[in-house]
Amino acid sequence: MKKKAGGLLSGRNVLSLGSKFVITLSAILCVYSLLRIHSQSKKYSSSSTRRSYNLVDEPFQGSPKIAFLFLTRRNLPLDFLWETFFQNADVGNFSIYVHSEPGYVFDESTTRSPIFYGRQLKKSIQVLWGESSMIEAERLLFDEALQDPANQRFVLLSDSCVPLYNFSHIYNYMMSSSKSFVDSFLDAKEGRYNPKMSPNIPKGKWRKGSQWIALVRKHAKVIVNDDVVLPVFKRYCKRRPPMDFGRGKQNLKFQTQHNCIPDEHYVQTLLAMSDLEGELERRTLTYTFWNESKTKTDRKAWHPFTFGYADAGTQQINEIKVINHVNYDSEYRVEWCKSNSTPVTCFIFARKFSRGAAMRLLSEGIVSNFKATALLDTPF
Repeated sequence: MKKKAGGLLSGRNVLSLGSKFVITLSAILCVYSLLRIHSQSKKYSSSSTRRSYNLVDEPFQGSPKIAFLFLTRRNLPLDFLWETFFQNADVGNFSIYVHSEPGYVFDESTTRSPIFYGRQLKKSIQVLWGESSMIEAERLLFDEALQDPANQRFVLLSDSCVPLYNFSHIYNYMMSSSKSFVDSFLDAKEGRYNPKMSPNIPKGKWRKGSQWIALVRKHAKVIVNDDVVLPVFKRYCKRRPPMDFGRGKQNLKFQTQHNCIPDEHYVQTLLAMSDLEGELERRTLTYTFWNESKTKTDRKAWHPFTFGYADAGTQQINEIKVINHVNYDSEYRVEWCKSNSTPVTCFIFARKFSRGAAMRLLSEGIVSNFKATALLDTPF
């Protein structure tokens, strides 16, 4: 009887301990799940709190503005050039918005240019190149700029972009066209389309192009309103990790992964799916010179050339300014640059420019008159 009682007691203890373990484990998993949900909601708060816009605006009365949307890593290294550019503009003709890393503030301690004080978005996210966070940041910029009904044109710029003309020329160029400027073409060779995207994103609507776009208000709203294409991109359009010989055999696994760069496809594909390509000039306004590189770890890759001081003289800049067409080999298409059927030169911005190159643009009066010695007294 003692043995039976002892066995029963022992069984009850085991059962009790087992129950406590299950309850404790369940509690831990619940806490972990809540923390993960909170983390994800915080990370993508822009998606859950973004506004929805009516694509049809009432006719705007007043002076229309261009919203300059700067997508930066942290600071604006070429702020002195843009300060001079905006000094010659009517303040009623432009707006400035900057997406920087979370917590970064543009003030007298971070920029020499008062025109950028307080221009940073209050809500920003950490951006990683080749990931969907890049297009999330773009959507945040468009969303913020759409709050001002006077903003009728929107141009996305990097922290290494420069204007090739003065403000009045760029303003008239963009306002004279009723179309958006979006570099967009068929991606027939690189195979970045993931079949798993179908049927949400049909292969026939898959496009590629430059990230640097200029939009009319309607198309900016389409980007912010999107809740169909972006989730598919987050799941299936991801950059393949670069080759790293330190990983050994793991490289074989990584290199079999599908490779996709979200910011080179998202806007183009979304507008194609929205049947809006007829409302586009299918080219970018921002010039980039691409270099092909070959290395041991990267057999073939294209990288944007960085303009230095020696590359930013009057002759070199004029060679960019006279370009009047763009060749698209994958479509056997030549895009002759025009604005409302009127022939124009193709580019009014360019990248990637170093500080030295930007100083030369100013000192030689290519953008505006400027004394480079003005920078010597500043710590930035």
